[in-house]
Amino acid sequence: MLANWKKKGHSFLYKNQYRIFFRREGAGPCLLLLHGFPTASWDWHKIWPSLTQRFEVIAPDFIGFGFSDKPIQYHYRILDQADLIEQLLESLHIEETHILAHDYGDTVAQELLARFVEKKDAALKIRSICFLNGGLFPESHQPRLIQKLLISPLGALLIPFLNKKMLKKNFDRIFGPDTQASDQEIDEFYALIEHHKGTRIFHKLIRYMDDRKQHRDRWVKAMIETPIPLRLIDGALDPVSGRHLAQRYKDLIPGADVVLLDTIGHYPQTEAPEKVLKHYFDFIEKDI
Repeated sequence: MLANWKKKGHSFLYKNQYRIFFRREGAGPCLLLLHGFPTASWDWHKIWPSLTQRFEVIAPDFIGFGFSDKPIQYHYRILDQADLIEQLLESLHIEETHILAHDYGDTVAQELLARFVEKKDAALKIRSICFLNGGLFPESHQPRLIQKLLISPLGALLIPFLNKKMLKKNFDRIFGPDTQASDQEIDEFYALIEHHKGTRIFHKLIRYMDDRKQHRDRWVKAMIETPIPLRLIDGALDPVSGRHLAQRYKDLIPGADVVLLDTIGHYPQTEAPEKVLKHYFDFIEKDI
């Protein structure tokens, strides 16, 4: 299945040198899917067929992730990933889009939203955003030990230990107890990470945690002030950004639209794809 996903993909040249993988399929309003750390656009494959029946769906692998290029000498930052998204959509002649984002993708979506709110004549018009589990507020984010170590001065020293066994150990802890990733799914997740020797740059990718702190006030301000519809669909059992994150969202965002999935962990689109589809389509039909 993963090989077929890659086979049906396209490529975009970012900064005239970096090959960026993306999937594009369907017809209708544009829907941009933004994946999380440390995985890739493959995260969306369980809900892809249903989404492409209603939208023109575009799902890139960020630079440093999945099937995209993973340069070693590169300054990986959220603002750069947002630039990548804007340039990709511009190259496809897309001027407006809905966004469905998860984890790291939530943070990129926040930056795109801030740009949209700040620029009345923004080139990219955002019609709605639906967030899945992610560190929307750094004060509510509870990173795993491996994330703390990666962002520390010891980060580069961990590279030899970033193997499939460690990935499974950490995913077992962030998935819901009744919706654990299968061995095949772990194999697929790890294959995407290992592609182009991606573990070599993990300690650079993790810098998004610093970006969240640096830009927190601007991003939250945009979420509060935006006129566009927002929804959070959150796996409550996620120790990183679960129920506590949803409560913080309710505390900060006026008229907060939050759906809690009580038995689900950090990857709702993988653990409970039908529930995510239901609540996403309800959101679209209700607010759009």
